[in-house]
Amino acid sequence: MNSTEPQPPEAETWARVHASEDFQRLRKRLRNFVFPMTALFLVWYLTYVLLADYAHDFMSIKVVGNINLGLILGLLQFVSTFVITGLYVRYANRKLDPIAESVRDEVEGGDKQ
Repeated sequence: MNSTEPQPPEAETWARVHASEDFQRLRKRLRNFVFPMTALFLVWYLTYVLLADYAHDFMSIKVVGNINLGLILGLLQFVSTFVITGLYVRYANRKLDPIAESVRDEVEGGDKQ
């Protein structure tokens, strides 16, 4: 191994960073976005599945030509996935990345002391 290659941080560095205020704040902010968004998406998806299985008359309502509510709601599943992804990227850029950079700097610089 070349001596100029960066070495992985020591276990003490990981323990110190894991206990740091920045890391705890990063975890809390990530969970504050991920858990509610996951629950919302699962409710939306399960509602669609239940409607498709038990509300045939509702889902077969024609909207335009042969396009019915079931098709529209099914396509909205894909749309919602892209919307959630966009919301997460925006949230991560504003709320997570600055803290993650601080944590990364602490990990990478922690062994140089």
